[in-house]
Amino acid sequence: MKKALIAVIIVVVILLIIVGKGIGTYNNIIALEEGVKTQWAQVENTYQRRFDLIPNLVSTVQGEANFEKSTLTEVMDMRSRMGGTIKLDESLMNDEAALKRFQEMQGSLGGALQRLMAVSENYPDLKSNKSFQELRVQLEGAENRIAVERKRYNETVQAFNTTIRQFPTNIVAGFAGASPKALFSADAGASVAPKVQFDIK
Repeated sequence: MKKALIAVIIVVVILLIIVGKGIGTYNNIIALEEGVKTQWAQVENTYQRRFDLIPNLVSTVQGEANFEKSTLTEVMDMRSRMGGTIKLDESLMNDEAALKRFQEMQGSLGGALQRLMAVSENYPDLKSNKSFQELRVQLEGAENRIAVERKRYNETVQAFNTTIRQFPTNIVAGFAGASPKALFSADAGASVAPKVQFDIK
């Protein structure tokens, strides 16, 4: 009788340890996934910041009567194609191809903004405009923040993806419905160092 009771107690203790470990693993997966979502929101915020600067930039540039209209039109067209705001659908995190398309669209807008800044060098009145200078600094800051937040997002996703693929966590992840998240990849041409010229007076 005593041996049977000891065996039952041992089995119950082992089951409690397994269940406790499973609950802890499940909670860790949920915490990591929430971290990915939070970092996703930060990426969204930084893209929104750049998006919100564009109307002010366009308005300031339009004041320069001789400014190249095609460059300005390209920026305005790219922004309108994206809609009124940047709202990243969380399903992009689970779809590598959709995230790549989103990234390409953002890259096109970023390229159009870079061309706008490059062309502005030919307009001394515009370069000396205080509003334009402030917007330029804010836009450069937004681009830097986008790069930082995308890097942080990738780091968070890497931690999540690694965790849910490891054994025995992958068993709990399967029950939790956790699936790997997509990563941002380097922009096209990112391996080529850009030419930098400091011509601001």
